[in-house]
Amino acid sequence: MSQPKRYTITAALPYANGPLHIGHMAGVYVPSDIYARYLRSKGHDVAFIGGSDEHGIPITIRAKNEGVTPQDIVDRYHTNIENTLKNFGVTFDIYSRTTSTKHAEVAQDFFLKLYNNGKFTEEVSEQYYDEEAKEFLADRYIRGECPTCGNTDAYGDQCEKCGSTLSPEELINPRSALSGNTPIRKETKNWYLPLDQYEGFLKQWILEDHKHDWKSNVYGQVKSWLDDGLKARAMTRDLNWGVPVPVEGAEGKVMYVWFDAPIGYISFTQEWAEKTGKNWKDYWQNPETKLVHFIGKDNIVFHCIIFPTMMKAHGDYIMPDNVPANEFLNLEDDKISTSRNWAVWAHEYLEEFPDQQDTLRYVLTANLPENKDNNFTWKDFQTKNNSELVGILGNFINRVMVLSHKYYNGVVPAATEKYNEVAQIKEFALRIGQHIEKYEFRAALTEYMNLARLGNQFLQAQEPWKKTDSPEEVKNIMYAATQIAAALGQMGEPFIPFASAKILAMMNSDKMDWNSIENADEFIAAAHQLGESSLIFAKIEDEAIAAQMKKLNDSKVQNNMTNPDAVAQKELVSFDDFQKMDIRIGTILEAKKVEKADKLFELSVDTGIDVRTIVSGIAEHFTLEEIVGKQAMVLANLAPRKIRGIESHGMLLFADKADGKLTFVKPEEETPNGVQVG
Repeated sequence: MSQPKRYTITAALPYANGPLHIGHMAGVYVPSDIYARYLRSKGHDVAFIGGSDEHGIPITIRAKNEGVTPQDIVDRYHTNIENTLKNFGVTFDIYSRTTSTKHAEVAQDFFLKLYNNGKFTEEVSEQYYDEEAKEFLADRYIRGECPTCGNTDAYGDQCEKCGSTLSPEELINPRSALSGNTPIRKETKNWYLPLDQYEGFLKQWILEDHKHDWKSNVYGQVKSWLDDGLKARAMTRDLNWGVPVPVEGAEGKVMYVWFDAPIGYISFTQEWAEKTGKNWKDYWQNPETKLVHFIGKDNIVFHCIIFPTMMKAHGDYIMPDNVPANEFLNLEDDKISTSRNWAVWAHEYLEEFPDQQDTLRYVLTANLPENKDNNFTWKDFQTKNNSELVGILGNFINRVMVLSHKYYNGVVPAATEKYNEVAQIKEFALRIGQHIEKYEFRAALTEYMNLARLGNQFLQAQEPWKKTDSPEEVKNIMYAATQIAAALGQMGEPFIPFASAKILAMMNSDKMDWNSIENADEFIAAAHQLGESSLIFAKIEDEAIAAQMKKLNDSKVQNNMTNPDAVAQKELVSFDDFQKMDIRIGTILEAKKVEKADKLFELSVDTGIDVRTIVSGIAEHFTLEEIVGKQAMVLANLAPRKIRGIESHGMLLFADKADGKLTFVKPEEETPNGVQVG
């Protein structure tokens, strides 16, 4: 695309079933805000769109657990999330919600366009039904064993342990999350989007057109999906919470949340356009607009396959130019977990570190999981604040202000000779901008801080306080230092907007646009009167960090976790049920990889009663050579199940180690095959 006329930027819609944590902020909202702020500063026409996803199954699950209505849940958390984002300085042009009347109208119109144009297929299928609850079970209401990694608590749409996207039919030993019972299969009619019919379009658009400009983690995941082949996916559900399906014969059905939620981007834009006098179609249907989706890696398939297919089927919409998805942010070397309160909640941070929004924005940007999972620690948070924000940036600005007021009563001196450091400022601005435009936010922030380092090094090397007998030289030095300080105030706005505003106030300077920054020979004029100095960043003491660590450790205690990595205990089973399991010692005789499945091995196992085939999701943990000849415990009487077209007769038992790797559960010494365990 040539230079776009406008930008539409979307940030993934958070489920309104709980508050935001630092993983959400790092994954989506901080980077998208940096990008939007920068583009606005460049003078671009920007629509930065966000809102709450209020129709997800996690919302209805939470409502059931609390004994309230789903509307009660979304009203509570929509307000919490909106206020949190606003208080962190995330500059959405609109933050709306998918329970609005406007959204329902737009989503239903979108559905009807596809329906009337024959883009859906109607299929009667057998779906899981809970006889006790008298409900068809949505994907998230079904739990069972993941066929890929063996996680016994996978959801019907996704395994959160290995990241595999699933369908309920793929789960082994499914159970209802409502009653705990084994669900039955019952016929129901739904409308499907035939993703397979769009494979050619998706392969060209993603694998060819965006082969070199999309992030490798996004491109690789989408390529894997396309290589495996797409299937039709139901766009309606038998539920009572969601946007009603607007066609005859669809009573009691709502739109699949991943059909209605991304349409929220469009409905929110329409809502914003009506309030501002804009034409919403310019931002969604004009090919001169650049559309960018900011998401986490767990949403890649929905934003790169399902939503683009929906828009292609509709026919009137542009495709996203980029989907710069981030990986996950861990906390203190452990996966963030809302269920066991292992998280730093964004709204609580604001209460405990008032007026230090920029410190968290800075630390999260410095640790963005742009290409791989990254880690947040409170010690690193303290170090980056005290050593970098206070010690480098704050220290430099303070020295400039103190010296300027001491020598010149706060008036910028004229320079008879300009140091090379002043000319370098424009080069920093260009590099920062180039990194932001390529979604390299960590690198952009590094360049910004390098400019602050340059200022400190310059003052330290020149030592104007020792050159009082050379007043012209001191003026030249202080002129250059003040230019760097003013530029830091201007260029910090995308990253640390609150601190940037403080610096500009101290400089008594108005905000410049980024084009002016890149072309300026001067950032603050000689004879300009500076304002008064003020504190930009406060040092964070050890006591504050100790309090946060105690809070996390208390979460472990409250959850009764001697091992915080342990998954929650499953529901109780009777002794009779346990007696039904036939666990035996077996030996792996042969092993080979399953085609087009990076995580699966096809094993030939001697169980002592036969030699059988077992498909196991252990390829990421062991090599073929490592496992052949190994003894293992085998669940022998597990019902056969086809996995990738191979009938698997049983399951090997493994344990998770602290580093996430699997280890064999096996006898201490060699044991005859077929010996029962129990």
